[in-house]
Amino acid sequence: MSDQSATPPTPPVPPEGEGAPFDVGSEWLRNDGVCNDVVLSSRVRLARNLARRPFSPKATRRDRQEILDLCRAAIMDQSSRGRLIWVDLHTSPPLDRALLVERHLISKQHSKGKGTNPNDDPRGVAISVPGERLSIMVNEEDHLRIQTMRSGLALAEAWEEINGKDDEIEAQLDFAFSPKFGYLSTCPTNLGTGLRMSAMLHLPGLRLTGEIEKVKRAATDMGLAVRGFYGEGSEAVGDLFQVSNQTTLGKSEEQVLHELEKEILPKIVEYERLSRRELLSKRRIGLEDQVWRAWGLLTSARLLTTEEAMQGLSLVRLGAVLGVLPPVRTTSPSGPSPKLANQLMLLVQPAHLQRSVGRELDQEQRRVARASLVRSRLTRAN
Repeated sequence: MSDQSATPPTPPVPPEGEGAPFDVGSEWLRNDGVCNDVVLSSRVRLARNLARRPFSPKATRRDRQEILDLCRAAIMDQSSRGRLIWVDLHTSPPLDRALLVERHLISKQHSKGKGTNPNDDPRGVAISVPGERLSIMVNEEDHLRIQTMRSGLALAEAWEEINGKDDEIEAQLDFAFSPKFGYLSTCPTNLGTGLRMSAMLHLPGLRLTGEIEKVKRAATDMGLAVRGFYGEGSEAVGDLFQVSNQTTLGKSEEQVLHELEKEILPKIVEYERLSRRELLSKRRIGLEDQVWRAWGLLTSARLLTTEEAMQGLSLVRLGAVLGVLPPVRTTSPSGPSPKLANQLMLLVQPAHLQRSVGRELDQEQRRVARASLVRSRLTRAN
């Protein structure tokens, strides 16, 4: 695929017996890295704006087109060719934009664009291939949103990569910067470093033991943001939560990294593990009942909503991690794997589901197709 405008790399779900690049393309699906029993992925994001250019709320369509052209040229330079693809979102079909949101490569806001017509707002995204570790959104809330992901708890590695990419782009573009306030942004909460570090956490143990609200309040008291599956403004589904820093002004990148990766996130991981151990030691029958009920639903249902599928897959993933589900007829001889649950959590989303069958589906058709997909993946013979 060239580095020019293109639709994202989205092959359909392959038939049985073939490889599954669609399942494993996104970094957070791999289930690798430190603390991968709890931490699905780590993400680092930088907000940047061009100097002497109007920020997004004041920018005209012509301004945004000029910003898009400048940023695309800097991002897709000779050194990046073959490693990045570019997608013009204002010319992409709605299903492709929704699919990129589901893969956490662009935000919902970036998908919708500015104004009432998403096809009349110049904006784009660069995506690294293979692996989709890096994505660079242009003309989102800020002129540039640079983000990188890693599987498991790996903020330091993500920070190292994004810091290097930030330097590469800044060597070609003049960023808006104040000696007093640091990097300038559309939203005051992003002043300073413009840095957001976050982790996608799977916390079913804390929910089942009734401790999740306590942990969320404690995180908020420590100046952290706790959001749902799709970040700001989204609800937690499948017991998945994004935990991130809120302060970007007055703290260095190194301080934020140390606090999150070495202090705060390990504590949340340990609380979740303690909750899981408590469930195994004191409430095992109840835990097994919930996990096996979820397994029964997912392997038998003929209709599934997204929420039903996500909640059931959350419990199956928990059962797989804890060894509650013994060997069954699945793709793994030792039973369903956390990685398979991760993959299905993506594939049951509406855009992925429709791409997998190759056509648009209404809500009822999606419920049928989702149930069929989950049944086939969970019960596939060795």
